[in-house]
Amino acid sequence: MPDFDRFTLAIVDDIRDREQASDGHSRYGAYLAQHADDFHDDGEPLPAAWFAVMAWRTATAPVMTPGYVAARSDLLDLAPVIDPNGTLHLRARVALRHHHLTHRPTGRPADWERNPWERTDEPWPHLLAPYRDNSPSLLVTAEVTIPVPAGHLAPPTSARPGRTLTHEAKQVVTALAALANSALAPLVDDLLGGAR
Repeated sequence: MPDFDRFTLAIVDDIRDREQASDGHSRYGAYLAQHADDFHDDGEPLPAAWFAVMAWRTATAPVMTPGYVAARSDLLDLAPVIDPNGTLHLRARVALRHHHLTHRPTGRPADWERNPWERTDEPWPHLLAPYRDNSPSLLVTAEVTIPVPAGHLAPPTSARPGRTLTHEAKQVVTALAALANSALAPLVDDLLGGAR
């Protein structure tokens, strides 16, 4: 499995998915079956954008842990979202620490903190809100979004759990992960200035 780096925000783990499958085919497919009601609209397959949202949601934590898709741990969230106009976007929510800002806040309010249970040499630290509740905090968050190109994702052909739905869901989340790595990661890297 590849490692995360500056330009890798999402990794699809197809090998572990097969190795840990209770049905011998796909662990992700079993989760899709458990959430079958999310994948149809009165028995009809979802539109492509909604299918992408539901396939990603099912493939990632907290629904599936560990997920079929893993997001880099320094991101607060990485997910497809549909805007009010019905356009699908891929969004990364990023915690900005005070040293990322051009001007540090006066008064030194609390900042995002590294997860104390992680190794100190973790290259992509999971950041948490400060535990202290008796002092002011300034938690800066940025959302970086890109539109998912029209026609980039095919609509599903089935609304029933099984190999067809699993195959189509895997194609969608793999395409979204590739888009996150190719188009969204450079924007996140630029926002963070190459810093971690």
